[in-house]
Amino acid sequence: MARKKRTEETGKKTPGAENVEGLRAEVTEQPVTETLETNFMPYAMSVIVSRAIPEIDGFKPSHRKLLYTMYKMGLLNGARTKSANIVGSTMKLNPHGDAAIYDTMVRLSKGYGALLTPFVDSKGNFGKVYSRDMAYAASRYTEAKLAPVCAELFRDIDKDTVDFVDSYDGGMKEPTLLPTTFPNVLVSANLGIAVGMASNLCGFNLTEVCQAAIEYIRDPETDLLGIMPAPDFPTGGEILYDRAEMEEIYRTGRGSFRVRAKWRYDKASNIIEIYEIPYTTTAEAVIDKVAELVKTGKLKEIADMRDETDLSGLKLAIDLKRGTDPDRVMQRLFKLTPLEDPFSCNFNVLIAGMPRVLGVREILEEWVAWRSESVRRRVHFELSRKKERLHLLKGLGKILLDIDKAIAIIRNTESDAEVVPNLMIGFGIDEAQAEFVAEIKLRNINKEYILRQIKDTENLEKEIADLEDTLNRRSRIHAIIRQELEKAIKQYGAPRRTTLVYKDELAEEPEEETTPDYPVTVFLSQHGYLKKITAQSLRMSGEQKFKEDDALRLTFEATNRSELLVFTDRCQVYKTRLSEFEDGRASALGVFLPTKLQMDEGESVVTVIDPGDYGGSVLFVFENGKGARVGLGAYTTKTNRRKLTGAYSDKSHVRAILPFRGETEVVLTSTEGRALILNTAQLTEKTTRDSQGVQLMTLKPKYRLKDAHFTSDSAVVNRSRYTARSLPAAGALLKPEDVGETQMSMEGE
Repeated sequence: MARKKRTEETGKKTPGAENVEGLRAEVTEQPVTETLETNFMPYAMSVIVSRAIPEIDGFKPSHRKLLYTMYKMGLLNGARTKSANIVGSTMKLNPHGDAAIYDTMVRLSKGYGALLTPFVDSKGNFGKVYSRDMAYAASRYTEAKLAPVCAELFRDIDKDTVDFVDSYDGGMKEPTLLPTTFPNVLVSANLGIAVGMASNLCGFNLTEVCQAAIEYIRDPETDLLGIMPAPDFPTGGEILYDRAEMEEIYRTGRGSFRVRAKWRYDKASNIIEIYEIPYTTTAEAVIDKVAELVKTGKLKEIADMRDETDLSGLKLAIDLKRGTDPDRVMQRLFKLTPLEDPFSCNFNVLIAGMPRVLGVREILEEWVAWRSESVRRRVHFELSRKKERLHLLKGLGKILLDIDKAIAIIRNTESDAEVVPNLMIGFGIDEAQAEFVAEIKLRNINKEYILRQIKDTENLEKEIADLEDTLNRRSRIHAIIRQELEKAIKQYGAPRRTTLVYKDELAEEPEEETTPDYPVTVFLSQHGYLKKITAQSLRMSGEQKFKEDDALRLTFEATNRSELLVFTDRCQVYKTRLSEFEDGRASALGVFLPTKLQMDEGESVVTVIDPGDYGGSVLFVFENGKGARVGLGAYTTKTNRRKLTGAYSDKSHVRAILPFRGETEVVLTSTEGRALILNTAQLTEKTTRDSQGVQLMTLKPKYRLKDAHFTSDSAVVNRSRYTARSLPAAGALLKPEDVGETQMSMEGE
């Protein structure tokens, strides 16, 4: 401000003021929306369409440019060449630099092992997909050529099966897609991160994909899971298989499943050998995590772990301490390390330049449609060539009528340029036919040669009719596609590497001995807040604290290792352990169970049960007056499943969930003011969780069952008045002395 003031006082401009004013004059305001439209949106579309998202042939542009360059270099049937030569030649089509091109080639190579069906036959050190630190050698040291399967990628590419466009500098032509004869989009794993969207396609077994495509062409409603039950990974491992989970992925193109390592136990040396790991992790990541757990004392059974990977393949060796159970150690390793890892699917594919998330059936539908068009274009190309050939032979046939006349016309023509026009006039043929006749060598202008040439006319006419019939019948196009798929299975098919392990068949993780066990008291609020308080803290604490609109729902004694069954209003039950909750205080609000257990949106807690050894029963009482007695054993699982659907019947709103051991009495009350006491011995235990049960209390049309309690928790004095000798029963109207303090129902009534 002082400088500006002095300038005004002297009437002189400060040095450089003219330049500053000139810069200010050039600055113009631009709305941010206009900037996004003119600058950011074109960039985003370029990344999506031209870089990150694969197309229906299963390739990104970088893959396609590299493979097409190698094809043009004659590396499909020729010998290997230095990778540096390939990288340099690819730069004619891909301007992103040699490092990016070589990275692309490494990932497509057989040596790296990232693909079930690699497209580059490599020689030298190309690193390993399962190793973070095993770097690949420089391009000047390694050699490569196209793998034999690439013949299926480029089959008939010169027969107008796909479109070609100019390269970035206009110096070459390159294909927009490769005419793959099998659904490579499902065979080759692909990960891409664009702007605002991403793609993550897992690989499937080539044999299963081709067989699924064949069956899909025959019947679009075929059971795809029965043919290709799950993805397949080049690193092997085991998929924890859940058919419903996989069906959702196949239907929507989104979802996740878990993959775990394969291992074996050498009893003689007391060593666990891990020889296959999940596709999503590396050997170094596993070793680092195990070392961390050993250091913190969470894996005391492990004495040492080392990487013994060699030319025969991956091997991680774990030395166990004497007397250690290897199965128990592996269960804990699966839980605590990347030896068991999730794979998230996002089947985002470019279809006609537009990104779309497709299910497996939709991908096959799009691929069959695209491949049908490629085959149709190839047939049309062959048809055009044969028609041209037939046309020329028909012109040659006219020459047969008078060979001497043709010779005389050529001999008597003074100018070379007039030969073709004179033949056209002399025999009534067009320019193409005349040009063909004029190009025949003098030694071939004889009757025998001409007859031999035109002998194929009849065969050509039959072939042309057959090709035209193929173009007009979709079934014949599909038959060609099926034949090509069957050929691919025969030549390039391989067994699955990733095996399936059904979740229900897995052994349950044993209880951790390191978890301390001590008595606790559990408090559950109406809104679903749970508190676990030790006996000592409970003696020292005062009144239990809840939110203003909340109150105590139930309380019970348990131990820190107790398992809990959390029943919700969506007829689901969540399994958890009290050891997973921190010890609380009476003054704290507790842990909000819907958040802790990752319940569905809007799902709320109905009650919490300590099942103990799952030897008791649970009584479900519904507002329509029915009740079902279900054994707690129905909620045991062989796996560590945290969520069970169909926990109880959804035919009517549940009013009470009462766990019990032995036989006991329960009092039911209705909105009419009636009460009914029954003995649980009157109810037969159901074998299915979602059973509707039997009618307990008969209700008039406008009334419903209000709640249910054990008689020991009720205020009923005249029990004989309300006891039912047989079920169902209407009960009796409550007397004032039997009402007592109003009981809280499960909804806080």
